[in-house]
Amino acid sequence: MSRVGNAPIPLPSGVAVTVEGGTVVVTGAKGTLRHRMPAEMSLSNDGGAVRVERPDDTASSRSLHGLTRSLVANMVKGVSEGFSKELRIQGVGYRVAEFTDTSLELALGFSHPVHVRAPEGIEFEVPQRTQIVVKGIDKQLVGQVASDIRKWRPPEPYKGKGIRYVDERVKRKAGKAAK
Repeated sequence: MSRVGNAPIPLPSGVAVTVEGGTVVVTGAKGTLRHRMPAEMSLSNDGGAVRVERPDDTASSRSLHGLTRSLVANMVKGVSEGFSKELRIQGVGYRVAEFTDTSLELALGFSHPVHVRAPEGIEFEVPQRTQIVVKGIDKQLVGQVASDIRKWRPPEPYKGKGIRYVDERVKRKAGKAAK
């Protein structure tokens, strides 16, 4: 029995969940998200909460039950509160050179600056020149954009230089032993 799938999804005030031909549409103060729902799953709205229901107890239905519930819950949270990922840049000369809400220019030790454009629905904040905050309402898209930025210079284990998530621990290695 899926414990995740059976939990109701509470709806904050101002959030509406509807199903339009197999697509879940969640509308809130921050925007609207759409997701194609598996055909086997169904949603029921009991006032202040939404429940995801499955047709039977087959293995595929059980796995889709929890997944669908998690996706809808993330959509509800996204349109009401939003998601953010924070990145930190470490290294001599590594920094955000220029930025706007939708684009970044990073100096990462290459002979050229790295340009990063935000897809629709994503915006950047730069509180310091060595800190980037990726914000949006779609959890998957926020994580993907943050991962794409991190791929330019993942943290290396010897000096710790590179781009890392704020809560990430980089295991350090000892350098070459001197004779």
